[in-house]
Amino acid sequence: MLTKKLVTAGVAAAIAAGAIGVVQAEEGQFIPALTYRTGPYAPGGIPTANGYTDYFHLINQRDGGVNGVKFIVEECEYGYKTDRGVECYDRLKDKHGGATAVSPYSTGTTYALIDKATADKVPILSMGYGRTSAADGRVFPYVFNFPATYWSQATAVMQYIANEMGGLEALKDQRFAFIYLDHPYGKEPIPTFDILAEKFGFTYDKYPVPFATGTEQKSVWLQIRRTKPAYIIMWGWGVMNATAVKEAANIKFDMSKFIGNWWSASEQDVLPAGDGAIGYKGATFNGSGTDYKVFEDMKGMSGLSDDGDRGTVLYNRGMVNAAYIVEAVRLAQEKYGKGKRVTGEQVRWAFENLDLTAENIEALGLTGLMPVTKVTCLNHEGTNPAILIQQWNGKAWEIITDWIPAMTDVVRPLIEQDAAQYAKENNITPRDCSA
Repeated sequence: MLTKKLVTAGVAAAIAAGAIGVVQAEEGQFIPALTYRTGPYAPGGIPTANGYTDYFHLINQRDGGVNGVKFIVEECEYGYKTDRGVECYDRLKDKHGGATAVSPYSTGTTYALIDKATADKVPILSMGYGRTSAADGRVFPYVFNFPATYWSQATAVMQYIANEMGGLEALKDQRFAFIYLDHPYGKEPIPTFDILAEKFGFTYDKYPVPFATGTEQKSVWLQIRRTKPAYIIMWGWGVMNATAVKEAANIKFDMSKFIGNWWSASEQDVLPAGDGAIGYKGATFNGSGTDYKVFEDMKGMSGLSDDGDRGTVLYNRGMVNAAYIVEAVRLAQEKYGKGKRVTGEQVRWAFENLDLTAENIEALGLTGLMPVTKVTCLNHEGTNPAILIQQWNGKAWEIITDWIPAMTDVVRPLIEQDAAQYAKENNITPRDCSA
């Protein structure tokens, strides 16, 4: 039965890819989809990939593409392994007239592609992951990480915790735990937490979970049971998340004080723990569920993925990622010619000038699914980074806060310092964004 399901899923994916790929190469916008539907990170990779590819198919079938220019999507499975992700990029980047944009869905792969993609003039949209200092567009003209970065998320999570405890001054002398995937992704927010710890007087214990053994966490949770942290923050992915939530429930940790980042707060992370996961919280920047106009448009549409993932946090996030690319293509056409295939270099310009208002988002049928976003040459993170906190009620995620702004006074200097160091090490002359 399992084999049959996998084959069926593979056939469905192939049908969807074929339906999208019928456009002539010279007429279509090519999207190389780097995916991982296999391995320990497949629980997150599958719904994300489905939402991503389905949205392009929706645009093709519902709208006829963007001003008549359709999307060609071709997947390449890389198993969340950096070297294979780079191979996928190299294999696909020049197909069908050249890549429009690439979303690697891995911080490690994003790091590895920065120089390559910049040289190839292919914009990277690492939406809410990747190298945080790429938010400085003066140094990283082809890398975008809106609507918020890991460092901004870290400050907003600590702001939420402080609010729950009575204010920022309440953080003093508190002890927290940080459990993270021992991978560039998991380590990305550590410099920010270190600065916040010094600034506000708290301490935190680091608990790295090895990349290859995400399900082996007994020793971590024995230590957490002994140290009794006030809150736990998690930067996990794949099976690591579900294991951590189950282990926290096993030691009867107060789940309302266990907060995952936006890659550690999906249905796949909580369902395996059953009722033990109730109360678990997570950051997010997109809505879940199917109560949005765009899902009405998808009803009865052929060639989409199995609808079992539709409406889940990560499926919806994949859709949002694709929507940003579609709107960048639309904006690029406004400048370079409607009804024409635009290049990666032209889409890069569009990303840098993207200004999605509430009215724009409503017209797309995506109100509640994606935040208002404005990007500039100087700021590739977006000019108003913020997060929401959602909580698992046993059946669904509920948004329990308004937008919590990042501490940009902390984050932006760090971004500029790290970007300047990168520029120095790589002999890059930063662009002048004043114009």
